[in-house]
Amino acid sequence: MRYGARNKIPAKVTSVKKGDVMTQVNFTVMVPHDMAAVLTTESVDDLALAPGDEVLLVVKAIHVIPVKE
Repeated sequence: MRYGARNKIPAKVTSVKKGDVMTQVNFTVMVPHDMAAVLTTESVDDLALAPGDEVLLVVKAIHVIPVKE
């Protein structure tokens, strides 16, 4: 997968709070700090994100984009 963002941070999903349209996903990054992202619920379902999953956070401007490989 190729993308234009340069900042990539390994992280672990700590919680998933689903709504009807949007879902908040919280992460612990490997340099013990916390980050969060708000995604569409459809995107969270497509990625099958769940607490304990290891992901790569791609940061571009104000966006945090979880990538599950």
